[in-house]
Amino acid sequence: MLDQSLIIDDIPSLRDPLFIAGFEGWGNALDVSRGMVDFLIRTLEAERFARLHPDPFYRYDESRPKVQVDEGLLLEVTPPGAAFYAATEEKAGRDLVLFRASEPHLQWYRFCDAILSICEQARVATVVTIGSMFDDVLHTDTMVSAFASNPAILSALEPHRVVPVNYQGPSAVHSLVHDEAEQRGIDALSLWSHCPYYLQGTTHFGLLSHLGSILASWGGFRLDTEDLDDTWRELNRQIQEIIEKNPELQKMITDLRKAKVKGSWDAATRHDNVIHLEDFLKPG
Repeated sequence: MLDQSLIIDDIPSLRDPLFIAGFEGWGNALDVSRGMVDFLIRTLEAERFARLHPDPFYRYDESRPKVQVDEGLLLEVTPPGAAFYAATEEKAGRDLVLFRASEPHLQWYRFCDAILSICEQARVATVVTIGSMFDDVLHTDTMVSAFASNPAILSALEPHRVVPVNYQGPSAVHSLVHDEAEQRGIDALSLWSHCPYYLQGTTHFGLLSHLGSILASWGGFRLDTEDLDDTWRELNRQIQEIIEKNPELQKMITDLRKAKVKGSWDAATRHDNVIHLEDFLKPG
């Protein structure tokens, strides 16, 4: 029986589509998870074909609906939610199903069941989830780690210097999607970008570009990341200017570099200082 929370306009006719999901929430450091899928939707001109009703999955006191009011008139109410988009082979070189969502607060298994129901109807053979975490890395690093449903997927990612994950601890919804996909015979991959903990309040466009290149090469589709590269060059320049004016940040980054050279982050000591980029940078 079809879950009533799943609202389908029309399942598109796709050939061997790759499913890519990004989430707002716990696993979205520096906006890489949600930002990657947003970039794909925008760049590949993907069109929405289904969505999830928010009521079963979200607590509005935790993630409040956004409103637009203009001159005393309420124009729009936008609750947290989730939607599916299709990008065609004509635009991307391969059919894609893209999923953009806020990580749910409630009913994770039902949430995953709805996602994978769409995957089965669209004949998706491989599910990819995108995550990002804060770590002891530099803002110039492009570290991506992964876990997958079979060794062949990880082997195919070796040329991109993707590191296999070793982890025990709290999980984001990505892991449940991955586990449920495997149980349905769908291959699964989760890619995680490692973000510098000392940056806050911006999108890491450098990691977006690097991750997009990995996805496109491994997934067999076209993606132009030139705009991301241009934005990152300018943002990186401004970050460097901020660091050069702050001795404490300089010491912190020097410690991180030394730890990196030693091959271990054990020597790195976290400082309380972070760069709140929204306080320094103006929109371009």
